[in-house]
Formats: sequence, C-alpha cells, structure tokens
Amino acid sequence: MIAFNVSSYNTGLFLLVGIPGLEQFHVWIGIPFCVIYIIAVMGNCVLLYLIKVERSLHEPMFFFLSMLAMTDLILSTAGVPKTLSIFWMGAREITFPGCLTQMFFLHYSFVLDSAILMAMAFDRYVAICSPLRYATILTPKTIIKIVVGISFRSFCIILPDVFLLTRLPFCRTRIIPHTYCEHIGVARLACADISINIWYGFCVPIMTVISDVVLIAISYTLILCAVFRLPSRDARQKALGTCGSHVCVILMFYTPAFFSILAHRFGHNVSLTFHIMFANLYIVIPPAMNPIVYGVKTKQIREKVILLFSAKRTEG
Repeated sequence: MIAFNVSSYNTGLFLLVGIPGLEQFHVWIGIPFCVIYIIAVMGNCVLLYLIKVERSLHEPMFFFLSMLAMTDLILSTAGVPKTLSIFWMGAREITFPGCLTQMFFLHYSFVLDSAILMAMAFDRYVAICSPLRYATILTPKTIIKIVVGISFRSFCIILPDVFLLTRLPFCRTRIIPHTYCEHIGVARLACADISINIWYGFCVPIMTVISDVVLIAISYTLILCAVFRLPSRDARQKALGTCGSHVCVILMFYTPAFFSILAHRFGHNVSLTFHIMFANLYIVIPPAMNPIVYGVKTKQIREKVILLFSAKRTEG
C-alpha cells in the first residue's frame, strides 16, 4: 500500500456513514454486494488464469484483457471490503492516510480502466484495418510501451488529488456521507477554499476520459468503414463479432461512469441515497460483468472455460 505524509491537523479518524437513509437495511444490502464481489473476483481470476496458462491466448488483445481484469480487481477490492465492513460490522472509522490510499486506488483504477479500453480499441483497429501488419505493429516491445505509458499517465493524473487533500484543514465534521473515500466528497468537509480541488478533481479526469472516448469512437468509425468494405457477409459478421464483447464492456463502463460523475457535480436534485447506491454499484457491477461478457462473446475464452470446468468435473 502507498503511505502518504499528512499534516498534523489531519491525524484524526474519519467516519464513513454508509448509505444515508438506508442504515437500517445495511445488513441486507451487503448480501448482494458480497455475492457480486465474489463473482467479480472469481471471474477475473479465472480469466487471468486462462490467459496465463493457455498459449493460444498469448496475443495482444488478451494481454490487454488481462490488464483490464487486474485493474477491475483493484477497483472492486479498493471499495467493496470496506463497504461490507461498514454494512455488517459497523466499522465506520478510517484514518486519513487510509482514506487517501483508498481514494487513490479507486480513482487510479478508474482512469486506468478507461486507458486500457482505449488501447483495446487500437488493438481491434489494427487487427481489422491492417491485419497483415498486426504482428509487426503490436510487437511485445510496443505493447510494453503502451502499458507503461497508460499506467504512468493514470498515476500522474490522480496523484495531485492526494496532495490537494493533504493541504486542507479538517476542523469541522469528519463524517463522510458515503461508503468509501472519494476526492470531492472528502474535500467538501474541509474548512478552507476547495476551488482547486473541485476544478482539478472534475476537469482533469473527465477531460482525460473524454479524450479516451473520442479516440475509441474514431477507432470504431474507421473499423466500421473497413468492415463494410469487406466483400462477403460472413467476413463482415466475423469482423464485427471480434469487436462485440469490447463494445459491450465500453458501454457498461462509460454509461454509468459519466452518469455518476455528472450527477455528483451537477445533479443537485438527485438524492444522496440514490447517488451513493449507484456509485457503489458502479465499482462492483462492471468488474463482475466484464469476464462474463468476454467469456460468453469471445470464442477462444468460451471454449477454454468449458474445457477447464469439464476437465475438473471429470476428475471429480
């Protein structure tokens, strides 16, 4: 875990409320959250295992997919275990360094997820628009450069959030009306001007994600143009089929993400209970659904999953 230096007036504990207005239902709400989290962990671990052991899956697309699975594990694990401890054990306390650490990994994994989806769109663009040059363009060296670049970019975008919070004094309430720490929610508790926090915390990540969305849209526009130039219907269906799972994951990721971000910034009429419930579902639903979508819609993974579980049933 990352340790952050904090000033002397930020040494006290913060309290995470959970879901305001639904405190009496926390025990029951925790059950579906726990089930979905277990599905997310098991699904992504199976995906990582298959990609590691099956040589036929040692391709750039599946390497990016394994990176997406690892990032999804970080996203869900950074938030859900603490949420369940609040729901089931009433463990609401969190230290300021712990709050900063949780916030960093939640925001970092979100921005990194977006960058990985952009890299996967580029992979599909090269595979469909320049299939003969695919192996020469996406070499192992190029893939490593992409991975290092998007990881470093995400780190540089989110790290200032941490320092923007450490400069703030928290001399009033330390009660956070949420199940986890996020930048703007914590900053609003400070007894100081938080204009920089609001504008940096909103504008920089959202502009980064929007730029990713624009590049993804350009990639898929070029892909569609190339697909509809193919001579046979079967070739068009096969090319679109390879992109189907990626498009589903993109929609599952960006649709709730933009809703949550815009509702938090501008949705003054959106109830706090609804917003926090939605924010919690967002950090657990996409990580649980991504491996299912790729398992169902990607032939290579679907066949390996069936083979894996049929072999275990035979051994039993």
